[in-house]
Amino acid sequence: MLKGFKNFLMRGDLITIAVGLVIALAFSTLIKAFTDFVINPIVSRFQGGTSVGLGWQLGEEGNKATYLDLGQFISALIYFIIFMAVIYFLIVVPYKHYQARRGVKAFGEPGPVKTCPACLSEDLPAAASKCLHCATEQPPATRTGRSL
Repeated sequence: MLKGFKNFLMRGDLITIAVGLVIALAFSTLIKAFTDFVINPIVSRFQGGTSVGLGWQLGEEGNKATYLDLGQFISALIYFIIFMAVIYFLIVVPYKHYQARRGVKAFGEPGPVKTCPACLSEDLPAAASKCLHCATEQPPATRTGRSL
């Protein structure tokens, strides 16, 4: 039982995912600091004056619970875009390149699918001869991947 658990933990994909997650968390902290200390002051500066931030007060003056802070939303949006770009260019692209060198296609387009005429499942591989869900015989696929 412990040997099986050890084999599960030592699989290459699981280690790759764990390392990617740790790197993503480290970049998240770095990008959060960038948006908090660089982007937020710039966005707040556009508001001008001594305002709390870029937004509107919906309730009592000075009540932060009723302040609609668009500056924080813009900052979060910029954070998300930067974070996704970092993940894509520093983790996904090198991983795809590494897997391609090994002969494995990572993050590729899904293959063609067809619809089962009996149960209307739309996720059958185009080459399937039986439905995964209802086990009915499938007609051969056409060139476009749709059933006849």
